[in-house]
Amino acid sequence: MANNVKAAFWEMRAEQAQRTLDSQFWNPSISLYDIKTPCPGGACNTIFHYWWMAHAVETQVDGWNRTGDSIYKQRLAMLHQGLLERNGGEWPNNLYDDMEWMAIGWLRAYLIDQDETYRHTAKLLWEDIKTGWNDHVGGGIAWQKTQLDYKNTPANAPAAILAARLYQVFGKQEDLEWAIKIYNWQKAVLVDPESGFVWDGANRLGDGTIDKDWKFTYCQGVFIGAAVELYKITGEKGYLEDAIRTWQASVEEFASQEANVLPAEGGGDAGLFKGIFVRYAGELALAMGSGSGSEVADVLYANASSLWSSVSSRGDILFSKRWDESLEEEIELSTQLSGVILLETAAALEKSGLI
Repeated sequence: MANNVKAAFWEMRAEQAQRTLDSQFWNPSISLYDIKTPCPGGACNTIFHYWWMAHAVETQVDGWNRTGDSIYKQRLAMLHQGLLERNGGEWPNNLYDDMEWMAIGWLRAYLIDQDETYRHTAKLLWEDIKTGWNDHVGGGIAWQKTQLDYKNTPANAPAAILAARLYQVFGKQEDLEWAIKIYNWQKAVLVDPESGFVWDGANRLGDGTIDKDWKFTYCQGVFIGAAVELYKITGEKGYLEDAIRTWQASVEEFASQEANVLPAEGGGDAGLFKGIFVRYAGELALAMGSGSGSEVADVLYANASSLWSSVSSRGDILFSKRWDESLEEEIELSTQLSGVILLETAAALEKSGLI
């Protein structure tokens, strides 16, 4: 009984965060989210953050999966139309990582009720994404179409996640082969063999250098996610071991020793980094199961508890860059999405009995 009450408690918090996202950020005049709040009359929307909106798609899928409430399904339909219009009537763009996130989001949306529109969107993007693979740096998918010799984790680990999930949904062997090929390149080139820590990219300046000093929770999260997806498909323990090593290296690098709280990594795109990390850490905890998985879940629970405490005195559910205080007057969509993702992850883990 206590566990059920506890689970409902975190589900309630996730729902409150979702309702704040809707009330403070949704802009019905463009069928998109404003990129920050407050944003009187939509004046803040001077930039189209394509990949932020992809994660907004995923948060709506999270809410639908948790509740079954049709409001999330309706919001997804509006988002799909708003995004297509804002992107000029087509889905591809110049950045391969952006397209990967959008495809992942709409593939998850497709699983709600097999809406063929969402399936078509995900598959159309996947066909474009595959054109980014080339022989520079020994393989890998490029970061963007105008710099095909620069390869990074943000363009490869999510692609492996996408390919693996496409295989799981549609059973096409070629997609699994793509997932393994991309993963193997990522691990060979951009993962520290000593620690499992994931580097950001290679050959950004055309000199073959690996950006080992760029340390982001984002990169750790997506590699963990790719490893977990392949473990779920193949059952090969090596993938799970890869994910656990990267998780352990991440906690050692990023989490505060006192409270296991993840750091602020900045605004803009960086506001999403922790959200991506905790999403895939949650997938790792579920894959590990009771016992060892609880160690991962405990860190996520500590962050969720800290985040919630930081907003409990505000009267609203708006999240700042730091998850141990909330003092900012303007909140970016990227930062808000990270907080929602964390609470949705906590609710899912609690429902599974891991926290």
